Amino acid sequence: MKKTILTLVFTICATVQSFAHYLWIETKPVGTIGLEHHVNIYFGEYTYGAIEQVQGEAFPKVKNFKLWLIDSKGNKTALETQAKADYYVATFTPKTNGTYTIALNNDAIDVIDYTKYDFGIFKTHYHATTKVQVGKPLNETAAINADGLLVKEISRNKEGINLQVLYKNEPLAENELKVFVSDLWTKTLKTDHNGMVAFLLPWETKYIIETTIKEDVPGIYKDEPYEFIWHCATYSIL
Repeated sequence: MKKTILTLVFTICATVQSFAHYLWIETKPVGTIGLEHHVNIYFGEYTYGAIEQVQGEAFPKVKNFKLWLIDSKGNKTALETQAKADYYVATFTPKTNGTYTIALNNDAIDVIDYTKYDFGIFKTHYHATTKVQVGKPLNETAAINADGLLVKEISRNKEGINLQVLYKNEPLAENELKVFVSDLWTKTLKTDHNGMVAFLLPWETKYIIETTIKEDVPGIYKDEPYEFIWHCATYSIL
């Protein structure tokens, strides 16, 4: 009996852990005009050191993402990706100075039935953002997810950062946001009435920001009905 209960607990934990995965972007934060710049896409949970293999069981389910480069003037260019062992890679070459936004969007994910875990039947919508700074001026990152959730960088200095969470292009107030660093360090914050959140960056390391929201609107995707949409957005600070 005890063994059966433990097996059930481990199964549930593994399922919840899989569901808690997210897509995020990694790239060098500073670029140079005329030099090729690499952008990597990962799926997993950064703080746990969990990175899925591209040809594994989980990553193929979220591989149909679109990746965009937006320059400081708002020009939007699709980036092609190539599969590596545990990430996808894209490249671009900056032509002008300014803030470049890298944005990933994926709402082409099959419906998931988690009724046996008391979560329901849902469709997932992932969005991920980061920036590359080439010279000056420094600008806010672009917001290009009008149908979902995103994290936008407003300003940053050596001590801290100001972000804004938008949901369908409107500020998302009082929404939980998590800051992840390696080795299981996590901090939970909430946005203010303008969707803003500010925090310090005490270490020179990688920070992955995640926020989610449940959209209680049923629908049908690929002939499969769902009860709601689970939106997940990440922002990478490198």
